Amino acid sequence: MSQQTPTQTPLHTRHFAVQLSATRRGARLARLLTERQLDAWGEPYDAAGQVVAELASNAVRHGRVLGRDFRLRLELHADRTLRIEVTDARGDRVPRIPDPVEDNAEGGRGLRIVEAYADRWGVAQAPANAKTVWAELVLGRV
Repeated sequence: MSQQTPTQTPLHTRHFAVQLSATRRGARLARLLTERQLDAWGEPYDAAGQVVAELASNAVRHGRVLGRDFRLRLELHADRTLRIEVTDARGDRVPRIPDPVEDNAEGGRGLRIVEAYADRWGVAQAPANAKTVWAELVLGRV
């Protein structure tokens, strides 16, 4: 008598990466592409869209070097952890959570938004004097 073991679904990681111009248009496109890619993967995208919008905006605003783009990378693991990475050209400008901002201030809230949506986030050095700001979110968690 032979015993059969259940077939296990192979664990896999899905990847998406794109290089975008370090402009406001590039930042908007990063969010749009993230939302479309996650939708194609059958995953919710609202929180990830917010995080990408903030990280891409920061890359354009604080990480821009004339003639250099920024890179967006998404990595979706089998456990539904989404890792978002935005790499810009200014490794010398490491982001930090700013002191509390005034209610009427026009900026200073971006990383607080990332911190609110992400389970973890951080910064890593990247080649060519660049940096990668990353965030991880567990998708579909209430």
